[in-house]
Amino acid sequence: MNFVYYGHYATYFEVGRVEALRQLGLSYASMESDYGILLPVMNMHVRFLRPALYDDVWTVKTTVPHLPQRDILFISEVFRAGKRDREELVAGGRISLCFLEAGSRRRIDCPEFLREMMQSYF
Repeated sequence: MNFVYYGHYATYFEVGRVEALRQLGLSYASMESDYGILLPVMNMHVRFLRPALYDDVWTVKTTVPHLPQRDILFISEVFRAGKRDREELVAGGRISLCFLEAGSRRRIDCPEFLREMMQSYF
């Protein structure tokens, strides 16, 4: 069909989350190794608006709509370059993750250091 397989969007959304945290100065690897925090996905909702094609040029925009408390919500949108330099929204997703203490695998609230890093964006 020349359409991008729908299952790949989970990977695109993950790249958006990783890069959003990286812009804060934090990596997934350091969350685990330095802070002992895991971030498993709890749920993901995706809405497909139009097909993405293999040769499209895409942009993934990821935001966090509110300061995390018990969970963290990421909103991701996948755009493709359209006609006359206008981007077209291809798909959008809402991905919720929770915080786990790595050693015990027990659920915890958002670590204070992460809330402090994000505070200036709200």
